[in-house]
Amino acid sequence: MGTPVNIIVGSHVWAEDPEDAWIDGEVIEIKGADATIVTTNEKTIVAAISSIYPKDTEAPPAGVDDMTKLAYLHEPGVLHNLACRFALNEIYVSHNLPSPQNLE
Repeated sequence: MGTPVNIIVGSHVWAEDPEDAWIDGEVIEIKGADATIVTTNEKTIVAAISSIYPKDTEAPPAGVDDMTKLAYLHEPGVLHNLACRFALNEIYVSHNLPSPQNLE
């Protein structure tokens, strides 16, 4: 179930996609409990508002090294951040963390 945030026309959101797991887009219309979304690959889909999540439009394109910096901590946001970091070979952790032997 989506997060309890006010989704309105113009909101940038994540919606479930059978091929990509999650797809991002912009809400262009709301009718009752459904939102019409134009995705970034220019498909138009309709999804229940209760099943979509807000997208952090201010997150850097390269992702963040600390997931607590994400404005919304939900499955599509985390997966997108991991994909961005993986593309740069900077996945999972910050290089500023102490090595395991220094934690003893």
